[in-house]
Amino acid sequence: MAKQQTFADKAKAKKKDTHVTVKVVKAVKSDKGTFKFNEKLVRLEDISKVTDIK
Repeated sequence: MAKQQTFADKAKAKKKDTHVTVKVVKAVKSDKGTFKFNEKLVRLEDISKVTDIK
């Protein structure tokens, strides 16, 4: 039996992700005076919206 679907067909069927994923690192000062770093991944529609992250 012949293959019904080629790799090009599979690649064409997948939709492109238009979002950008950015890692946000926050420094938080504890009661003892030391710093802890909180990391999280944020998904944005456009890279220019990085300054709007809180």
